[in-house]
This record gives sequence, structure tokens and C-alpha cells, in this order.
Amino acid sequence: MCHDCSAEPGPAGTSRRSFARFLAAGAGLTVLTACTPEAPTAAAPSSASPSAPPSPVASTASASPTADPATAAAAPSEPAPSPSAVLPRQFSLTDPASPWLIVNKHRPLVPAAYAPADLVRPALATTASGEAALLNSTTAAAAEAMFAAAAADGVSMVLASGYRSYSTQVATYNGYVASRGQADADTASARPGYSEHQTGWAFDIADGNGVCGFQPCFADQPAAVWAKANGHRFGFVVRYPWMFHPITGYYYEPWHLRYIGVEAATDMAARGIFTLEEYFGVEAAPGYFE
Repeated sequence: MCHDCSAEPGPAGTSRRSFARFLAAGAGLTVLTACTPEAPTAAAPSSASPSAPPSPVASTASASPTADPATAAAAPSEPAPSPSAVLPRQFSLTDPASPWLIVNKHRPLVPAAYAPADLVRPALATTASGEAALLNSTTAAAAEAMFAAAAADGVSMVLASGYRSYSTQVATYNGYVASRGQADADTASARPGYSEHQTGWAFDIADGNGVCGFQPCFADQPAAVWAKANGHRFGFVVRYPWMFHPITGYYYEPWHLRYIGVEAATDMAARGIFTLEEYFGVEAAPGYFE
């Protein structure tokens, strides 16, 4: 499934639609397992985050012999800091121009029709054209460095889909709704204003040989394997990892990379945290509010 791709209909599009229907019918995990034998070792990555120290209120109540047990039990504890709080630099989670922006089914872009001011066409091998070949300038520079490093390791990587404007997403999403209904469309395409592609911070990759493009078996192709293992060195994470759809709202997309900066991406990898929601301490977004 490519949750908000604007690829033209064809065999690949048919495969993506079929895959989405498998998932909706409950057979998707079987399909994914067949193509992706390796699952994360941490079923609950957030457990790697540091625990919060005991609340001063709670500690005082338990130490006092005159404290009311009921009051002590009800005393609120301080929330654990998000894992990202340990980094020396902090960025906004809501500003679309921030590398730490969290956009998901609970967190739309503001403004909804946001367009990056610094879109550029990176010097990358690409199958995309027009606006889809663009990225914001920071992501473009990081992608150029990553693609070059992959090539040095003998891995061919191609930019398959980059920036997508609000108007393009409107047309893409409405096309899904018209052909499949809104409930089904929401499993395959982000609603306008909810797409990472609109930010310029995310893009889809493909292998140079074109095998398994936008299909779950892409996870086993050299470009995906290399990006998963090395992307953090350049500031990228696989935004929709295997088996974390109850948190991210989307099924596994090994082709969809998101730039968050080298510090954050490396820290996530070191801690074994797989989703931005958990790393930055925001709620899971399995579906839209309405």
C-alpha cells in the first residue's frame, strides 16, 4: 500500500489496491509476512524510553505517617519525558517548516494548504516528474548524500515520489473516494492536508531495477534494506514501519522515508524506537477523528 502515492493506474497501482483490500479483509498480515520475514524485536519500542522520576508529591505522601492513603494513591505523577527530550536541540512538532513536524491522522498541517518555500530538484536518479521530483532544500541535500553513499556500497536507489501539493492531494484522494468509497480511500491515501509528502520532508524510493515498487516485498530489495540500516546516518527514518500501524495509522511502507535530522534519527536507532509518535511523545493516530 502506498498511503498517499499519486502514481498512475497500472499493474503497480493494481497491486497496491489489492494489497489494501487484503489488509482490510484481515489477510494483509499474511501478505506482509510472506514478503517481510523479519519483524522488529521490540514489540513496544516506547519501553526503551527513560522512566520518569517519582513525583515529589507522591514521594512526600508515602513518607509521611499521617498522609491519607487515598490521597496519596490519587496524587498525579509527572509524565515521563519523551525520548527526544534528551537531545540538545529541540524543534517544533507543529510547524510545517520544522524537521520534527508530526503530521498524521490526528495532526493535520496548519495551514492545510501549506507549501514549502524552498522546494528544489535534487541531483538524484528519479522516476518522478514535475512537482513529484522536488523536495525541500534540507531533505534534498541529505538525500543526495544518502544516495551517493548507497551507490558507493553498490546499491542503486531512485527517487520515486517526492513533494505533492495540496491540490494534487485533493485530486488523488477524491479519485480514491470516487472509485472505492471514503472508508477504503482512507486506507490507501492521506486526506488533503494530512500528507507528509506535502511538507517536502518525505519521499518514496525505489530500486534501480524497479522490482517490487510500492509493494510490501520491496522491504527485501537492496535499496530498502540499505535505507533501513543506514538512513539514520543521513537523518532519515522509515516513517511507517512493520507492525506499527496501530500507532502510525498506516501499514508498512518500506519505501517511505522521512527526514528528521541526523541527531534524532540516530538516537531513535540507538534506542530501538520505531515511530515518531513514540519518540516525540505524541498520541497514536490509528484513524481520523471523523
